[in-house]
Amino acid sequence: MVTSDQRRRQLAREKYERQQKRRAEARQKARRRMAVIGAAVAVVVATLVGLIVGGVFDSDKKDQAADPSASPSAEPTPKQSPSPEMAIDQKAKYTFALKTSAGDINFAMDAAKTPQTVNSFKSLADKGYFDNTKCHRLTTGGIYVLQCGDPEGTGRGGPGYTIPDENLDSLGKPNEQGQVTYPAGTVAMANTGQPGSGGSQFFLVYKDSPLAPGYTPFGKIDAAGLKILEDIAKAGTADGGQDGAPKNEVKIEKGTVTQG
Repeated sequence: MVTSDQRRRQLAREKYERQQKRRAEARQKARRRMAVIGAAVAVVVATLVGLIVGGVFDSDKKDQAADPSASPSAEPTPKQSPSPEMAIDQKAKYTFALKTSAGDINFAMDAAKTPQTVNSFKSLADKGYFDNTKCHRLTTGGIYVLQCGDPEGTGRGGPGYTIPDENLDSLGKPNEQGQVTYPAGTVAMANTGQPGSGGSQFFLVYKDSPLAPGYTPFGKIDAAGLKILEDIAKAGTADGGQDGAPKNEVKIEKGTVTQG
């Protein structure tokens, strides 16, 4: 027979065991909550680091395209003066001849399709704006372009004015990713990723490249010029990456725009 003292001790022991079980369960729940909180904090931290590395919080780059490695971006510059007055025959064809350290690259321009762009480039070329300037950027992955037209050679230079976008529907309807193909041989305006932000920087496409249809296509490179571009690209970039200064420096010694 169980005595009253034994019964009290048994009840006390069972109560203690229940308390210990509840405490263990509480500790386990707390650990699970902390694990979830820790994971959430890690995600937030990783996201913030990614945004900082990507330049989202860099006020100097806030107007650039989201992925510079996949777009012909140009740093925004203050609009200091109006674009040149129209001084070309808007029904004529023009040729932009680039005498470069790598060879002559010529491309045709149709003023009927891109009058503002052609007018601006002729005005700049007539002033010697492109002479003795470097093509500062070569991309060899994702998109395939040589970017030129910045007198500073940094990707930040411009003429002090911007020109409107033109001829954007000429490359067809965007795909599901919102991109169109800029065919090899195309010359198009670089910009900040914002409408109407083109200045003097342009890019020469040496291999079909998928891009958002926001870059004014205004020229077509001749066969000899395209071969020179392909040779420049084969040498790669200075640091061996997919986006950087060309390994073999490309300097525009003289840029001339003529009618015909």
